[in-house]
Amino acid sequence: MKNINKILQFVLVTFLVIGCNDAIDIEQPGRLGAEQAFSTVADLQLGLLGSYDEFDTTPEIQFNAVFTDEIAIGFDNGGQGISDGEYGFVLNSDSNAPRALWNNYYSALKSVNIVIEAAALITPEAGEQDEYNNILGQLYGLRAFAHFQLISYLSTDYTDDSTPGTILVDFVPTIDQFLPRNTTGEIFASITSDLDMAESLLTAENSTYLISKDFSTALRARMAVYRGQYTQANTYATQLLAKYPIANRSQYSGMFTDTDETETIFKLARTVGDNYDGQGATGSGLAGGWAGANFAFISATFDGSPYFEMSRTVFNMLDTDDIRYDVNVDGTSVIDPDYATNNVAADDVLVIRKYPGKDGQPLMNDLKIFRASEMLFIKAEALADANDLVGAATLIKQLRDARFGSDQTLPVYANQADAFGAILDERRIELVYEGHRYKDLKRLGQRANRSIDRDPIDCAVNGACDLSISDHRFTMPITLDELDANPNIQQNPNY
Repeated sequence: MKNINKILQFVLVTFLVIGCNDAIDIEQPGRLGAEQAFSTVADLQLGLLGSYDEFDTTPEIQFNAVFTDEIAIGFDNGGQGISDGEYGFVLNSDSNAPRALWNNYYSALKSVNIVIEAAALITPEAGEQDEYNNILGQLYGLRAFAHFQLISYLSTDYTDDSTPGTILVDFVPTIDQFLPRNTTGEIFASITSDLDMAESLLTAENSTYLISKDFSTALRARMAVYRGQYTQANTYATQLLAKYPIANRSQYSGMFTDTDETETIFKLARTVGDNYDGQGATGSGLAGGWAGANFAFISATFDGSPYFEMSRTVFNMLDTDDIRYDVNVDGTSVIDPDYATNNVAADDVLVIRKYPGKDGQPLMNDLKIFRASEMLFIKAEALADANDLVGAATLIKQLRDARFGSDQTLPVYANQADAFGAILDERRIELVYEGHRYKDLKRLGQRANRSIDRDPIDCAVNGACDLSISDHRFTMPITLDELDANPNIQQNPNY
C-alpha cells in the first residue's frame, strides 16, 4: 500500500492522456473518449489510481500557515511570502492560493468524472463485480472530497444554503460550457449524495491510503461541524472515536515520521519517485512538492535553510513537556527566552519539524487528511454548542493527557465563548501546519473571540499583525483565470 504513488506517478500520463489522444477528432468538444481509453475493470483501476494522484493538499498547508499566524519570516527567506504579499494579508483573484485551489481540484474532478463515465460503459466479468463497485465507491468519495475542499474556501457562509458555493461538476463538461456557481446548499447536497453512493458500493470499512467507509464518516463529521449541524457531527465523530484511539506520545511521534497509523483515518501517500517528490513552488501558494518544502529548502533543521520559521505565538503556546513540542520544534532551533527584548533574529530561530522526511528524503511525508484528534475536537465543539462545558473540557483533558503522557488539570470554562476559544486554541497547536487554521478561524472565530494572532516581533517586517475575523478575506476569491474565461461566474463580495 505504501508503494501506491509509485504506480500513481505515471498512470495519468501513460493511460488517460495517451488513451485520449485517440479521441482528438471526436465531434463533441471537450469529451475525452472514455469508451476508447477504458475497456476493462483493470483499466478502471488504473484510472482510479491516476485520480488519486490529482489530490494534493500542500498548497493549502502553505496558505493556511502563511496567511494566518502559524509562521514567521525565516532567516533564510528570500522574499517568500513577502514579495507576493501573502504574509501581509494580500489576497485577490490573481493570488496563487485561489489559483492552485481552483485548478487542482477541478483537474481532480475532471479525472474522477472521466473514470466514472467510463465505468458506465463497462460490464464487469465474472468475479469482478466487487472490484468494480469498490473502484466506483472510491471515485464517488474522491469527488465528494474535491467539492468539499473547494466550497470550504469559496462559500461565504457554510450555514446559509442560499449563498454562492462553487461550480458543481459531477460530469465531464465540454469546452464550450460556461457554468455558473451552484449554491452552498446544492454543493453540500451533492457531497452528501456522493458519500451515500460511495458507502453503498464500498466494502472496506477502513484503509489508511484509500477511500473507505470511515473516510466517508470522517468527511461527514467535518462537513457537519462546518455547517453547524452539531447533532450529526457528534454522532459521526463518536463513531470514529470508538474505532481510532487517540495516539500516545510514542505513537504521536511516529505518526509524523509515517511509522505509526494508530490515529490516522486517511492520508495521501507520498513516496520517493512519485509526482510530488521535489521542492515544488517553494514559498508560493502553488506549492506542489514535499510538504516540508513549504517551510525550508533542504531539511527541517537549522542548517536546512528554513525560509519560514514557527511563529512566536504558536511556540509560546507549546509546553516542552508536550510531545507536540518535540514533533513541531526541531532540536537544532536556537531559542532566545528574551526574544522580545533582544530582538536579534539570529538568536531566535524556531525551526519547523512537522515534516522531517522519510525513506531517506528530507521534508517528504504523507499528508494527513483525517485524524482521530480532529474527531475529538468535533465532538468537544458539539458538546460546547449544547452548553455541556464539562463534557467539552473532559475531552480536551483526554487529548492533553495523551500528549503530555500524564494527568493534566481539567479545564474550567466560564461560558460557551470560553469553551470555543479553548477548543480553537487546542486545535491551533494540534493541527498546526496541516491546513486547518484559516478555515477554523473563518467558521469559529467569532464564537471563540479569536482571529489571526501574530507576535509583534513576527509582524514587524510589514506591520500586518492581525485581521478582523469579519474581513472578507476569510473567504477566497474566484481566481482571475476563471473570471476571464467564464462570463457566467460570480465573484465573491469585496473582491
